[in-house]
Amino acid sequence: MSASNLINDRAEARRRRLSVLAQGDAALLAECWDGLGIDPECELVRGPETGLVALRGRMGGGGAPFNLGEATATRATVRLADGRTGHAMVLGRDQAKVKLAAVIDALAQDETMAARLDDAVIAPLEAAITKRDRDRAAETAATKVDFFTMVRGDD
Repeated sequence: MSASNLINDRAEARRRRLSVLAQGDAALLAECWDGLGIDPECELVRGPETGLVALRGRMGGGGAPFNLGEATATRATVRLADGRTGHAMVLGRDQAKVKLAAVIDALAQDETMAARLDDAVIAPLEAAITKRDRDRAAETAATKVDFFTMVRGDD
């Protein structure tokens, strides 16, 4: 495997991990984290701080972009005792969740720890997110109304 492929694979794994941490349930995240039994020494470099992010939309998914509105988001950056730095941002105001996500991001920079975190934290969160999305889709599909037009004989 070439160096650029390795870098791309690590970047993709980090992107996926941060996405799952941002979307996951805070209570389940804390439960999975507690199951690991680790508590690394870290310092807050930035935040947690809450602010607004701009949301952009597109008409029909492909039209010209427009400003849809704003959403509350919280971000944090932590530095572990060994110098590794982790970043995280989540929608909402959950400062404990974003700090924990940043710690996990920093710890996951070690390949051995990344595999352990993926098994103990990321996989259960990802399964819960998939179930939640599937349940929402089924709930939405149950309310679907099919409209049709009947053609009458006159103009």
